[in-house]
Amino acid sequence: MSNHPLDVLFAEIKARKGSDPAKSYTAKLLQGGPPKIAKKLGEEAAETIIAALVEDKAHFVAECADVLYHLLVLIAARDATPKDVYAQLIRRRAQSGLDEKASRKTIAVAAIKAKAPARKRKKAKA
Repeated sequence: MSNHPLDVLFAEIKARKGSDPAKSYTAKLLQGGPPKIAKKLGEEAAETIIAALVEDKAHFVAECADVLYHLLVLIAARDATPKDVYAQLIRRRAQSGLDEKASRKTIAVAAIKAKAPARKRKKAKA
């Protein structure tokens, strides 16, 4: 394991899986699963945006730490690891940011279309 603070924190988060939710905030989040964790991550992201615009640097940095923590909890809940994320970041460095973003948009649109129910055509009124 790396000594990087994010890797150390992730190891602590994984160790909380199955712990008593009454005694561990992390265990409580993990018990709620990805929907609960994603909701909390969204709340923290909104707080970070606000802090970036109107708060001092210390408050902004604290909110960034909250986002990173909740993101790591979500990564653990999805049975992924920071190494998986690092590998994806390394793959993305091989192409320009604009090309990579365009490829994700194409993939996302295709995924949405594949999951969307077929639409019935309305008959035109005569």
